[in-house]
Amino acid sequence: QVQLVESGGGLVQAGGSLRLSCVASGRTYSMYVMAWFRQAPGKEREFVAAIRWSTTETSYGDSVKGRFTISRDNAKNTVYLQMNSLKPEDTAGYYCACRTRPLFGTFPRRITEYDFWGQGTQVTVSS
Repeated sequence: QVQLVESGGGLVQAGGSLRLSCVASGRTYSMYVMAWFRQAPGKEREFVAAIRWSTTETSYGDSVKGRFTISRDNAKNTVYLQMNSLKPEDTAGYYCACRTRPLFGTFPRRITEYDFWGQGTQVTVSS
């Protein structure tokens, strides 16, 4: 089991920045990929970004590429999402996810490809 706790959400004006954090505990040695997803009311959960736990390889969704940056601190078992140039359409609940199954090939972007989830943190961007 891996437990994930997100923090850092809040209300920000368009053009502003926020940094989300996700702290992992439990069987962290089994983590292969950490990711961020988001879900707006009435919409499906959407892939935002992912990072391999053992390398610097990252992947981003098209809607956030160039504005968001995912990073990790292995010593703190923490993954971050730096969000810049925020837009009202970035408003959503942001969820941290962890994959403990080995990964071969491209980054997983479907929710079924991740094994553990946090409770989420709300990000609201005002216009």
